[in-house]
Amino acid sequence: MGKFLIVGLGNIGPEYNGTRHNIGFDVLDALVQKHGGNFSVERLAEVVEIKWKAHVFVCVKPTTFVNLSGRAVKYWMDKEKLAIPNVLVVVDDLALPLTRLRLRAGGSDAGHNGLKSIQEVLGTDAYPKLRFGIGNDFPRGRQADFVLGKWDQGELPLVRLKVEKSVELIESFATSGIERTMNQYNKLDFTL
Repeated sequence: MGKFLIVGLGNIGPEYNGTRHNIGFDVLDALVQKHGGNFSVERLAEVVEIKWKAHVFVCVKPTTFVNLSGRAVKYWMDKEKLAIPNVLVVVDDLALPLTRLRLRAGGSDAGHNGLKSIQEVLGTDAYPKLRFGIGNDFPRGRQADFVLGKWDQGELPLVRLKVEKSVELIESFATSGIERTMNQYNKLDFTL
């Protein structure tokens, strides 16, 4: 039986619902809904434990705001006695087109403040990340507005498909391991 900490990054508050920056929360919501769980507010996060195929997923949505996500990740890793290879952080990524997902065993924060916070607290960038491509279709100087903006109506069907595929990817991460899952999903171009 494997136990995993699955962390979705996002900001708390209704004004952030449905924004590109909150896709980590949306993926976790879909995972938890699929497996019949309900989040409850705990220390530094909304948390739920779900069981699936002899695996346990401790699903965490930090309530610290994205920029302080490291505090919640470290707290829940310690509480659940989990090592870095059993942690997966789901995050939005400007550098990837909307058609892509990318799973990595490590890698830089790429300017993402949530990943930067986790890296500082853990003292390493070698922890698994699922990067959800959001594209970078914004005018110069408008990055924050784009990231904190809501999805365009035309993007939503593809976003929903990728959220569903992200849930499958997380399940594969637990059952098949990171290498096999990377080989299966990183090459895919998602279209409708």
